[in-house]
Amino acid sequence: MLSLFLMSNNGNAQYASKKIKSKHQVYTDSLKNVEYNYVFPFWGQGAYKKGFDIPYPVGIMTNFIWMDQGLVIDNLQLGLKTDSLDIPMTPIDFIEFGDNSNTSYSFNVRPDVWVFPFLNVYGLFGYGQSHTEVNLVAPVALKSVVDQSIRTMGIGIMGAGGIGPVWFSVDANFTWNKPELVEDPTRVNVLGLRLGRTFVNKKKPYRNFAIWVGGMRVHMSTETFGAIKMIDALPQETWDRRDEIVDNYWDWYDNEATVKQKIAADKVLRPIVDRLENADGDAVVSYGIDKQTKQMWNGLIGLQFQLNKRWQFRGEGGIIGDRKSFLVSVNYRFLGP
Repeated sequence: MLSLFLMSNNGNAQYASKKIKSKHQVYTDSLKNVEYNYVFPFWGQGAYKKGFDIPYPVGIMTNFIWMDQGLVIDNLQLGLKTDSLDIPMTPIDFIEFGDNSNTSYSFNVRPDVWVFPFLNVYGLFGYGQSHTEVNLVAPVALKSVVDQSIRTMGIGIMGAGGIGPVWFSVDANFTWNKPELVEDPTRVNVLGLRLGRTFVNKKKPYRNFAIWVGGMRVHMSTETFGAIKMIDALPQETWDRRDEIVDNYWDWYDNEATVKQKIAADKVLRPIVDRLENADGDAVVSYGIDKQTKQMWNGLIGLQFQLNKRWQFRGEGGIIGDRKSFLVSVNYRFLGP
């Protein structure tokens, strides 16, 4: 399964800003006299001429992100491969899922550049770990737990602006995430909306503190295909109660299953149950599923301390909704070409 780490919290409290009633008139006047000879952002010289304080255009941000969220799973297909069997994936539409969840953490690097004073583009490159719990409730109660590493890469774009100390940002990114046990990368699209306020240090106008609230929407491509050994997919508690699970399976098969369900179960589900009964952890189960986040939107609250125009330190939490997240980051900026 996929973690949505990632890539999801990249709002920036920096933007081209100008106090309507400036408490730092000397600093604002000095900005108008800046000779800006760098390529980015375009129109940078014009922004300074008008007294806007624009961020250094090029940055490298490092992020640590933790996230926990619910998953919705359906359209299950299963296959099985052993030394003597090679069963292709077969639709099993009568399996019912309970509450499923994914918890992940990751580190990523986010290089960016302000192309215009109001428009930022960036890349994302990360690595992390994912813990996914899938609960089957029918025809038998069974838990699958999968831990795996995930690599991420992607691109993003952010627009930002403000009036005085109040600012807003709209951030969209597109990432491709490759879990080690999944055949193909999964694309995740993230949209972030943030509204905040910046408080400028009275003695050092290049230093400030910002707070914001906002929302994040996460949507992932639904189809996932992979293969995993049963020993890696099933926790020890499932193996410990395998006799109970096997008995429950046969009770369902003999008393509740329809003819159509029995035909599908005989193709692939019964061989998997046999491997469980025989404690054959080396059997490889192939699977295909459709998955999506339980809730696409969640609420955010964040803060940032800007020490100077080179260094910013940030924290952000997802605290409202099914998705819970926490981000900390350090951003270093420079003038570039």
